Amino acid sequence: MHFSIPETETRAGDGGAAYVAYNIHVNGVLHCRVRYSQLLGLHEQLRKEYGANVVPAFPPKKIFTLTPAEVEQRREQLEKYMQAVRQDPTLGGSETFNSFLRKAQQETQQIPTEEVVLEVLLSNGQKVKVTILTSDQTEDVLEAVASKLDLPDDLVGYFSLFLVRETKDGAFSFVRKLQEFELPYVSVTSLHNPEFRIILRKSYWDSSYDDDVMEHRVGLNLLYAQTVSDIEHGWILVNKEQHRQLKSLQEKVSKKEVRLPSEQIKEGSFKVTRMRCWRVTSSVPMSNGPSGSSPGKSEVKLELAFEYLMSKDRLQWVTITSPQAIMLSICLQSMVDELMVKKSGGSIRKMFRRRVNGALRRSDSQQAVKSPPLLGAGGQALEQAHFSQPTRDQPLQLC
Repeated sequence: MHFSIPETETRAGDGGAAYVAYNIHVNGVLHCRVRYSQLLGLHEQLRKEYGANVVPAFPPKKIFTLTPAEVEQRREQLEKYMQAVRQDPTLGGSETFNSFLRKAQQETQQIPTEEVVLEVLLSNGQKVKVTILTSDQTEDVLEAVASKLDLPDDLVGYFSLFLVRETKDGAFSFVRKLQEFELPYVSVTSLHNPEFRIILRKSYWDSSYDDDVMEHRVGLNLLYAQTVSDIEHGWILVNKEQHRQLKSLQEKVSKKEVRLPSEQIKEGSFKVTRMRCWRVTSSVPMSNGPSGSSPGKSEVKLELAFEYLMSKDRLQWVTITSPQAIMLSICLQSMVDELMVKKSGGSIRKMFRRRVNGALRRSDSQQAVKSPPLLGAGGQALEQAHFSQPTRDQPLQLC
């Protein structure tokens, strides 16, 4: 997820005095609006819990009213601060940080805490309705859906909730995976567009995990529905013979035999472990119209570029032009995270949790894993990084 503070607002406080509000965006969408004093309170709490040597530096207080230039400077400093905290596995995954963002999101959208019914889609189009609180976080909503489907506790961690956009012709485009710092009901309703929906899908990349999920009837049904849906949407490419075999298996209701094709139709493949770094860029072609005219939104071009180890000691940049470049970057990061968890001996199985006095108590084994350098061919250590190089001052949206 990419945190940014692209703009500020001057708002009136309770006493009528004006103050500067900083708009925090996640992947280019407004998440919450906060004051400097609120962020300072978050910073002090993080320092108290994790120590001054762990928490990044915070923009200092000013005695006098800030000039417009100083407001802009503080905005840039706060943006860097939020990005640094989020990228730190300990700080970014802490309950202090996540609960701050959830509370700020609810206050910004002015949605009171109350019981509501939330509709979650499955890959086969089935709708699962769960009764939740508007203040329920992502994991609580995921557990409510899993409970409604009778999915075992230890398999919940294999699935996630995703924010998608459904067009009138039934096509889907993925916006992002819902995170622990947001409230799913608030996230989807604040967009004020019925095309945005929440869908349940598996959240891992390594197909060897399929065997774990298919041990249970509900897990098998979910994987089956997702595989069939992905093929129908063209997200998994198959030839005519493979499609014929799928229809035959569907008629026999033989779900475990529905596997991803071993020989997919593709132009090329790349190993994540051979990527040194990647970046998302945006560019706008020069307008041929009258002076001062601005190009349309459709003319903005997004590209994902990554530096790839083609052979020993030979790195080469590969560029993919796609309107889904941001999503590709997010997927790359999730692949890297999964590889690191597996390499460290961790598991994505969800640990059993109990509520103690109304609060969730998590297993210590669920702590974040900090990603070490990836290994490429020949055992060479490759840097894991992603960065940006926007063109013509276009706003960057990077995971």
